[in-house]
Amino acid sequence: MPRIKDVRTTIYEWVGPVAPMPPHFCTTASDLVADVTGSIAGFRFLGWLVVEIECDDGTIGIGNAALSPHATKTTIDTYLKPLLIGTDPLDSEYIWQSMYRRTLPFGRKGIGMTAISAVDLAVWDLKGKILKQPVFKLLGGRTKQKIPVYASRLYSQPLDTLYAEAKAYAAQGFKSVKIRFGWGPKDGLDGMHKNVDLVKTTREAVGSNVDIMADCYMGWNLEYARRMLRMLAPFEMRWVEEPVISDDLHAYAELKALNLVNISGGEHEYTLAGFRDALALKAFDIVQFDVNRVGGITAAKKIADLCEANDILVIPHAGQMHNYHLTMSTYAGPISEYFPKVPVEVGNELFWYIFDGEPEAKDGYIDLSDTTPGFGLTLKPVDKNFKLTR
Repeated sequence: MPRIKDVRTTIYEWVGPVAPMPPHFCTTASDLVADVTGSIAGFRFLGWLVVEIECDDGTIGIGNAALSPHATKTTIDTYLKPLLIGTDPLDSEYIWQSMYRRTLPFGRKGIGMTAISAVDLAVWDLKGKILKQPVFKLLGGRTKQKIPVYASRLYSQPLDTLYAEAKAYAAQGFKSVKIRFGWGPKDGLDGMHKNVDLVKTTREAVGSNVDIMADCYMGWNLEYARRMLRMLAPFEMRWVEEPVISDDLHAYAELKALNLVNISGGEHEYTLAGFRDALALKAFDIVQFDVNRVGGITAAKKIADLCEANDILVIPHAGQMHNYHLTMSTYAGPISEYFPKVPVEVGNELFWYIFDGEPEAKDGYIDLSDTTPGFGLTLKPVDKNFKLTR
C-alpha cells in the first residue's frame, strides 16, 4: 500500500486587477468598528493555499484552504507535515485524530482547523485515486441525480443593476439566488429600509417561484436582527445567513425561535463537538459549514450525519468540489452554493483560476462524474496574475 512521502504547500496570491468595492457592498463583522459600514474589502480572500500530498508510488492528492493562507501554510509545514510522513493515506481517521489531538493547545478552531481541513482534503483525494473511486462514492455514493445549486453573488448595488443580475440568474435556470445585505446597526432605520429594498427588488426580478436567501456575514447584532427579521418576513425568504457573530450561538437560537425567517449559520463554526453544542441550543435551521474549514471530509461527514439525525439541513458554504462531494453523498444536503465565474472581486472566485475540473452550472444544476477518482481536480498552468509562495 502506498505511503505518504512528501507534503508540499503553495500559496497562490492574486496580484492582478480586482473589481472595486463601494461602501455598503456587503455587511461584515467588522462594521461596528469600521469607519464605513458594508465595506467587505478587509475580508477579501485574495490568497489561496494548495496542499499536495505525494505517496511513494507517485500518486498525488490535492487539498486547499481559502482562509489565512500564510498562517495555514506555516501550521502545515511546521506541525502537520511531520505527522504525515510515512503514514498510509487510507488511515484517514487516524491521520485526522493525530493532527487534531497534537495541535489542541493552539489549534482546535480557526487556523488550526483550516490547516487540518486542507490536509484532510488531500488525504481523501489520495484515497479516491488509490481506490479508483470518486470521493462521494467512498462516502456512500450518489443520493441525487444532479445537485441543484443556487447562484451566490448579488452584492448590494443600485437597484436597477441588482434587478438585472437577479433576473439573469433566473433566466439561466437557477431556482434559488442569494443576495448580500449592505447595511447594519450603524446605519439605523434608513439602512433597514435599504436592506428591505434589496430583497424586494430581487423578489420582483425572479418572481414567486425562485427562492431568495440573504447573507449578513455576521454584520448585525441581536437587537438589529430581530427588527430586520420582522421587516423581511413578508418576502418568504428561504433563510437569513449569519446574522450575528459566529460565537454568539445563544443569539442564533433566539432568532431561530422567532420563527419569522429560517436562520442559517455555521460557516465559522468548527468541529463535531462545536456543532453538537450548536444543535443542542437549537441555533440553526440550516447548517452551513465549509468542508475546507470545518475539518475536511473526515469531520464534515460526521457533522452531516449529526444534522440528519436532528432533521437539520446541511447546505455547505461555497461551491467547490469538496463541498459538492459531501452534498452528493448525503440526504441531509438538498442543494449547494455556486459562485458564478466572474472577474476577481471578493476572492471567492479564485478557485476558477487555480483548478481544472470544477463543474459549471447548467440550468441550475451541477453533476459529478461516477468514474473520475478523488475530487476530480487538477492544477491549471499558473495564471500570470498569481504570485506563488512555496
